[in-house]
Parts: sequence; structure tokens; C-alpha cells
Amino acid sequence: MGEILQLDYYYGIEAEQFSFYRVPRLLIKDERFKKLSSDAKLLYGLMLDRMSLSMKNEWFDDENRAYIIYTIDSIMEDLGCAKEKAVKVLAELDSVKGIGLVEKVRRGLGKPDIIYVKNFASITEQMDEKEPANADKITEVGKSNFWKSENRTTRSQKIELPEVRKSNLWKFGNQTSRSRRIEP
Repeated sequence: MGEILQLDYYYGIEAEQFSFYRVPRLLIKDERFKKLSSDAKLLYGLMLDRMSLSMKNEWFDDENRAYIIYTIDSIMEDLGCAKEKAVKVLAELDSVKGIGLVEKVRRGLGKPDIIYVKNFASITEQMDEKEPANADKITEVGKSNFWKSENRTTRSQKIELPEVRKSNLWKFGNQTSRSRRIEP
């Protein structure tokens, strides 16, 4: 490897100073997308980001479908890869050779292809009919009474979580994991 960079830590709200690309959680967790490479998942996130720019520029076809223009050269630059890999990663997402998350339409005459980024939300509607085993579910911890639970073994199918009590963090001072006395 190269030289180790000497970097400073994040303090306070400094971590919120950057903009981020969003990759849908379903691409990572759902069984249907396990065969996709991480580069293909990242490329799909980059394409979703470009969709917001297309909406701003009002790039819609005759059927009012939004599209992006994302050349192989741009993909190569964004992913930091060679042309062969950029073509392969795009093909993983394509509706002809890949999984169908994007659809390319050739325009010819030296113009770049139009790419339709398929609506990811339509997959979640199909999931309602058949729930995949490994899908991520958002859950909230509600109020529960742990001590009234009938079967409290660690292998129990229904485990109720105890309430989290309010604590005064300032009361405990500046304790670290190396402190000799740790208060609950």
C-alpha cells in the first residue's frame, strides 16, 4: 500500500457537511439482488442521483418517462475502472443481459444512449405479495413488560424488550472505557 494519510477526526456536526449517494437498502438485503456486484449496486445509486438532475432539466420522453444520459466514459471515471469493466457493470443492470433495473435505448448518429432507470418502488409492491426471507424490516421498540413475559428463554420465538430508562449522561462525567469505576 501507499503512505498512510494523517487525518483529523470528525467533531460535532462536521460529519453532516458532505453530500452522499444513496443506494437502496433493498439492493443490499434482498435475495433477488445478491448476485449483483457491489459495483453494479453503486452504479445504480449513481444513476438514481442523476435522475434528480434529469427531473430538474425536464428530460422526459414522449411517454413522460424520465431518462438519463450516462456515457461509458462517465461511468469509467465515476467508478475508476477500465472500459471493459464499465460495460460489464452496466450490463448487470440492463434489461437485456442483466437484472432489469435499467433499460438502454440506442439513439445512433454518434449520440449517447438514453438510459431509463426503472422504478425501484415497484419491486416493493411485488414484495407485499411474497415477502422474501432476508428483507430488511424497519421495527420500532414499543413499551413492553419484560417481567410479565411467560417464557423468557434466549431461544424464545417471542421476546419482549424492556423499556429503556431515561438516564442523565452529564451525571456520569467524563468516563471512558478505561475508567476504574463504571457506574450503571
